[in-house]
Amino acid sequence: VGSSPGDTELTPCQEQPAAEDSAFISIQAFPALLDLPQDLEVSKVSCGSRHTAIVTRGGELYTWGWGKYGQLGHGDNVSSDQPRRVEYLVAEGLRAEEVVCGPWTTYVCVLE
Repeated sequence: VGSSPGDTELTPCQEQPAAEDSAFISIQAFPALLDLPQDLEVSKVSCGSRHTAIVTRGGELYTWGWGKYGQLGHGDNVSSDQPRRVEYLVAEGLRAEEVVCGPWTTYVCVLE
């Protein structure tokens, strides 16, 4: 099919490759086994489009995955394959009760 001036070709949107010094983050579209520290007892889990969050029975929040929009809650835009505790909640004396991940967001219900 020929094209005429003004025709627009649609191409799939792709993420830009990471900078060479960035760590490779494995974002998987299927379940994967994950090792957590033995003393963590998970009470809630939620998955976003590219990130995951858990709440422990002790009220701590751990997140991992794609962090481009700050959705992991670590005060940066760093992605991580390994669960990291959200230190802000600990520093503020807040206990996570529920977590719901959206496409690029994480909502947390906390108690003081």
